[in-house]
Amino acid sequence: MPYLDRQNRICGFLDIEENETCGKFLRRYFILDTEANCLLWYMDNPQNLAIGAGAVGSLQLTYISKVSIATPKQKPKTPFCFVINALSQRYFLQASDQKDLQDWVEALNRASKITVPKGSSIPPATEIAKAPVVPQAQERKHQVAYKTEIIGGVVVHTPISIN
Repeated sequence: MPYLDRQNRICGFLDIEENETCGKFLRRYFILDTEANCLLWYMDNPQNLAIGAGAVGSLQLTYISKVSIATPKQKPKTPFCFVINALSQRYFLQASDQKDLQDWVEALNRASKITVPKGSSIPPATEIAKAPVVPQAQERKHQVAYKTEIIGGVVVHTPISIN
């Protein structure tokens, strides 16, 4: 069952399929660290491990595009299974019961959501309708086309040049 530790991180045991096609799930201790922006997993609770024992796996939250409950077609005969889609790779995890499954899926989706800050600098609708006044010097400025992509949760504008 996921719980909050002393550093306010969501923690708990899940089974993870280390290799997507092997069908073998291994018990691991997961820590969802929103401050460090990552999901870490260990062989056991780090308090029980030797000093200096590191995580056996990690995933940056910005790489996660979707967390959803696995369909029977994706993982037949695997109850309480969910899938994390990140960087064209799928991570299948198995919770111990339905409540754990829901809690982990919600927590991961909340932590990996891209949030856009709300600004109070949006002008009223009447001002938006007005045509912007552009000085003549800016009108003649050379225009460049850009390709816009989201890479790792960051918007990247790449100029397109036609030779």
